[in-house]
Amino acid sequence: MALTKKGEFWYGTTSGDTQAELRSYSVANCHEAVRFAASKCDCGCRTFALQTDEEAGVAIRTCTDCGQEHLMGDSADYVEEAAPETHECVCENEVFELMSGVSVYEGTHDVRWYYIACRCVECNLVGVFADWKCEAGDAAAFLAKV
Repeated sequence: MALTKKGEFWYGTTSGDTQAELRSYSVANCHEAVRFAASKCDCGCRTFALQTDEEAGVAIRTCTDCGQEHLMGDSADYVEEAAPETHECVCENEVFELMSGVSVYEGTHDVRWYYIACRCVECNLVGVFADWKCEAGDAAAFLAKV
């Protein structure tokens, strides 16, 4: 399915739809995401509850199958000063597939900005639920931890 706009929100059914919305959002934010990674738990599950604190630069995903919490990207470096809040879709669901994206500094592979996009597993809403400036070093290493 391609992205479909209903009212003020975008909807899709695939990780490609979520990535497309993330990319569009990042272009509008003037820090275009160029590297992407979908979240997957060690147990194989791809659906999560998401908590973030954008001021602290912290994201925590909790697997809906095994309950494992995972600090995303470089969040372990900042979690002590964070007050993460749970994300909820407009349909009141709290379970999402997650897609991370990063912009990098020109001529490098170093992370400049971090985006977390979600696709609601109930209503298929897609959107960027969190983003922040991020000085995390190598993009591949950073995205390996989302």
